[in-house]
Amino acid sequence: MASPSTRYRLTVTPIEKDGMHCSGRCTIEVEHRARQDWMRLLENAPRLAGFSGDERAAVLIAGEILRDVVASHHDDPGHPVSAHAQALQAAFEALDALHRPR
Repeated sequence: MASPSTRYRLTVTPIEKDGMHCSGRCTIEVEHRARQDWMRLLENAPRLAGFSGDERAAVLIAGEILRDVVASHHDDPGHPVSAHAQALQAAFEALDALHRPR
């Protein structure tokens, strides 16, 4: 049985020096099917000393995306991330420790 997942659309739009959004074709959108509910993770994650709220969210979400990519290619030893899965596991454990509710 497949585990439940949530689809997210991430939008990256540069902000110009004057604070306005860029004009023209400058937005990148990525869709991602996450194994975890990012909203719940963010709600339950503690504040991190030395991190702004945006940095805290970026670290948590980037870690979840990378974790999902590694997991989705777990059974493919020829995939480029497979060679790094064990090393990335240590990084995931460190991120989990950072975001663990206190």
